[in-house]
Amino acid sequence: MGGRSINQLKIKFMDRSIENLFIWNESRAVVNDIYTMMNVCKDYSFKDQLQRAAISIMNNIAEGAESGSDAKFISFLKIARGSCSEVRSMLYLCEDFNYCNKEERIIIQNRIKTITVGAFKLIKNLSNK
Repeated sequence: MGGRSINQLKIKFMDRSIENLFIWNESRAVVNDIYTMMNVCKDYSFKDQLQRAAISIMNNIAEGAESGSDAKFISFLKIARGSCSEVRSMLYLCEDFNYCNKEERIIIQNRIKTITVGAFKLIKNLSNK
């Protein structure tokens, strides 16, 4: 095993556990916020696009965390950041279409900005290893 004990491998795996990642937990909360907000939306293509983009944030963080390499993790985090931008953009339309008010939009966008910053910091940390 290349000099690593089973306990060291367990610790390394646990460090990458999605449940331990703040940005994954925050993205999960955003998905729930988006689903709740879009519950009354009858424009199914718009609703689907927004929900899929929000889920993409969460799932790309998860897939990257457990991909097995820092380079792959970085790649997935960059994809998640792109999905963050898409959701932030679509939230303006949600306000325009009266699916949310300005305050609700800002709250969710701020949560997404926190995820984006966290992903950027994690990318920087993984790149400097």
